[in-house]
Amino acid sequence: MGPVYGGALGPPAGLLPGAAAEPAAEEAAGEARGAPCVVVVGSASRDLDATDPRGWRLGGGVSYGALTLARLGVRTAALIGVDAEAATAWELGLLRDAGVDLVPVRLAGGPVFDNRETPDGRVQWCHQPGQPIPVGFIPPGWRRAPAWLLAPVADELPDGWAAIPAGAVVALGWQGLLRELAAGERVRARPPAPRPLVHRADLVSLSVHDVGGHPVLADVLAPLRPGALCTLTRGPNGGLAIIVRRDRPRPRLRRYRAFPAVEVDAVGAGDVFLAGLLAARVIPALAGQVPRLGMALQFAAAAAAVHVTRRGLSGVPTLAEVRRRLASPWTADAGGGAGDRRPAAAGDPPEAPGGAGRPSPEGGEPLSPPGGA
Repeated sequence: MGPVYGGALGPPAGLLPGAAAEPAAEEAAGEARGAPCVVVVGSASRDLDATDPRGWRLGGGVSYGALTLARLGVRTAALIGVDAEAATAWELGLLRDAGVDLVPVRLAGGPVFDNRETPDGRVQWCHQPGQPIPVGFIPPGWRRAPAWLLAPVADELPDGWAAIPAGAVVALGWQGLLRELAAGERVRARPPAPRPLVHRADLVSLSVHDVGGHPVLADVLAPLRPGALCTLTRGPNGGLAIIVRRDRPRPRLRRYRAFPAVEVDAVGAGDVFLAGLLAARVIPALAGQVPRLGMALQFAAAAAAVHVTRRGLSGVPTLAEVRRRLASPWTADAGGGAGDRRPAAAGDPPEAPGGAGRPSPEGGEPLSPPGGA
């Protein structure tokens, strides 16, 4: 295992006990790393799995997000919280092999979940809620990163993590903040609420199931800052992309459809989708030469569709696989792809007060909406 860090988002405040090097040495190592394109932060979870000899497999948005970005060709670094068992996970080798610059943060206890798929969606049980990741040591070269993915899985990122330098694009896996966790109990949904992490984000994503299955858009969008892009995913039913506007009575909606796929394992699909969307934001050429939202949504949806056909982190797609999926034809009942102007479907969230949201004009909005970072 590599070095274990703790400290502050600004200048380093030293190492936690058991670290592998002196602070001065880590300063030099951080400078040598240089600035990644995206820094990913969060705790790796251990998800119970009876088919694995360990009885669990590695998960969490930080694991899926960092691996997705790296396999899509984005220079990626990850500050990843791990407990003693997760620190030995072979899956961390997948991240390193993909080129992720990995800095583990040792935690006394990490989050442990039991994910149970039911006809009504996934039900999660918490076996261990884990511990917060301090606003920790960031190698100096990383602080210049133009984009960050905050990927909490168990509300482990304190609000101090919102102090990311101005001008950097920040994506947030919001669902990781919307969970009430207690050891031995079923995970309960927490309603969206204002928080510094949420307000700092330029791009947030969550599932409709994370907000009760039938969210009111006004309640979901209220904590977000003007110009932020919010995606509400609905698994095989696609989802919605909404640009937050305070100066208009109606939200600007863009519906997208999922690519058809034979689902084997949906765990991590939302994380892969968000990472794919962020990748298209920071390197628009991945999804098309013109950085348009519709193309980015299609790119992210294709990545998620490939991912669900395999199990666990091994299912995270490569750029070549995503491009092959984009090039494949749609089935007759799958629709026309991201940004399809279909009527509202059953299960779509109600619109914010002031009238129905309107789909975007032909061609789509710019991927970096006015007012965003």
